Amino acid sequence: MALLFASTSVGPLGTGVGGGVELTLRNLVQELQQRGVAVDVLAPAGSVLPAANVIGVPGDCHPFAQNDPWDSPVHLPGDSVLARMWDWIRQHQASYERVVNFAFDWLPFYLTPFLQVPVAHFVSMGSLQAALDRMLLQTALRFPGTLGLYTHVQAQSFAFTQQFPQCFRVLGSGVDLALYEYQPAAGPQLAWVGRIAPEKGLEDAAALSARLEREVWIMGKMQDEAYWQRIQQDFPTARLTYTGFHDTKELQTRLGQCQALLMTPKWVEAFGNVAIEALACGVPVVSYARGGPIEIVRHQETGFLVEPDNLDALCEAIHQVPALRRDRCRRQAEREYSLPALGDRFQAWFADICP
Repeated sequence: MALLFASTSVGPLGTGVGGGVELTLRNLVQELQQRGVAVDVLAPAGSVLPAANVIGVPGDCHPFAQNDPWDSPVHLPGDSVLARMWDWIRQHQASYERVVNFAFDWLPFYLTPFLQVPVAHFVSMGSLQAALDRMLLQTALRFPGTLGLYTHVQAQSFAFTQQFPQCFRVLGSGVDLALYEYQPAAGPQLAWVGRIAPEKGLEDAAALSARLEREVWIMGKMQDEAYWQRIQQDFPTARLTYTGFHDTKELQTRLGQCQALLMTPKWVEAFGNVAIEALACGVPVVSYARGGPIEIVRHQETGFLVEPDNLDALCEAIHQVPALRRDRCRRQAEREYSLPALGDRFQAWFADICP
């Protein structure tokens, strides 16, 4: 089976701009190649993906849609890299048996009926905009079984899944566990990992740090510098240490040294790959019960799920973290989030998508 993965259009692979979907794409390419599956990756120019055949496409990257109004119109940059990518697919589709779209954008769904090659869409976020929701529904009805996503809670964010419960295939995620070292002991510091952007809720981690006088290591892509500066001004006593955006080796080393991972999303996270990265290192996860972490964290066993936006509950959960066993976190990652398990789920999905 020759596959073409069409990447997210928000930025080049390797920069971290693509967040969790970038990690999922990279891990999936690695696993499928080990199985002898030929995979090419089409992505914005400047993309880097180890040991993969990356076809770079020039053009303007697309803006993030997380904070756009629900009724926003469909928007394309003047020289859209996504439009260029899908024009490339149109010209070269005969070379592939399946195209897998990783861009959460209106255009690939709209173009699906005009292609001869079957297209699978991995939906990486929950419901954000009415226009995109309508296009997802049209695709699901016209091409049954071609929409995959991370979690059931993500699926529930789309209103039409109540009427058409079989619209999506839940595929989860996974990591290369060999790259994550289990660390049985940790220092007193906490970790917060993600893009520095308002929907990630970093201000709540800052508020917790100030209240508990606990150091929090901040790791991730600096997407919104003004937001970061505002948090520091609003919480001058918070002990926040920004260590930057790290590759997997450096991230897991730093993350494994932390007592717990904080997840404070203000929106419905589709999954939360950093949660399983933390578990792989033996680090418990303390998260709001919102979005993907609901289906990852084993409450009172591998972490805590607390009422969203409840700082008191978040602080109380941190006090209880020392009672958790870090070896159980690692075992959950091994049981549920290995790359072979991820590869099995995706290959079964591809096989079920008929020409």
